[in-house]
Amino acid sequence: MLFPVYWMVNVSFTRDTDMRRDPPPLFPVHGTTEGYRAVLDQQLPYLGTSLLIGLGTVALTVTLSAPAGYSLARLRPRGGGVLSFVLLMAQMIPAIIMAMGFYAIYLRLGVLNNAAGLILADSTIAVPFGVLIFTAFMSGIPAELTAAAVVDGAGPFRIFWSIIVPISRNVIVTVSLFAFLWAWSDFVFATTLDGGGSAQPITLGIYRYIGNNNQQWNAIMATAVVASIPATLLLVLAQRYVAAGVTAGAVKD
Repeated sequence: MLFPVYWMVNVSFTRDTDMRRDPPPLFPVHGTTEGYRAVLDQQLPYLGTSLLIGLGTVALTVTLSAPAGYSLARLRPRGGGVLSFVLLMAQMIPAIIMAMGFYAIYLRLGVLNNAAGLILADSTIAVPFGVLIFTAFMSGIPAELTAAAVVDGAGPFRIFWSIIVPISRNVIVTVSLFAFLWAWSDFVFATTLDGGGSAQPITLGIYRYIGNNNQQWNAIMATAVVASIPATLLLVLAQRYVAAGVTAGAVKD
């Protein structure tokens, strides 16, 4: 499983002439940084666009899924069970089918080929997941934590913002991380909804680079390495929050 990752890093430092050897070297004996210089020269706009789309998807996902999860878990509106089932079913719809639907809508509205459209599209994958995770966690919050606030006259919004959100930190980090990773690695929505735009994500940048420079493997792999760094750093930094967030709902008294 880890060997392709190692090979990606190895090739990113290997000269193109060495890659044509049979077999290619397992270690970059005559290492080069040409690939990384090419990334800095050509791929930075793609990385910036992916970062914008990822952060936008996180913001929209948390903004929508946290209140929705609170409503389903604590306010228990009529039809909440049906809505939860629909959200679960939405997770099973292939992304390419949704992409075709989005394309028809965006074409009519004239919002193809821009970052805002990709943020909205990527959020449709992350929001159902976020709602289900928030609902599971908030259902396990002891009622005593909110009962005192109700006695003091706090309404549902004040309880949500002042009590529920602070103790939902782990779940917020978990949902944010998965939303960012989905948006960062998305290719289906990107190639369907932003294939001809000026602001394209890194997945399209790598795709175009392979098509135009299919012999410069060190530059291609260097682009892949650089594109993996933000996701890797987030996973390392948020590891303990994610470990706690995936056990959402298992609250001790």
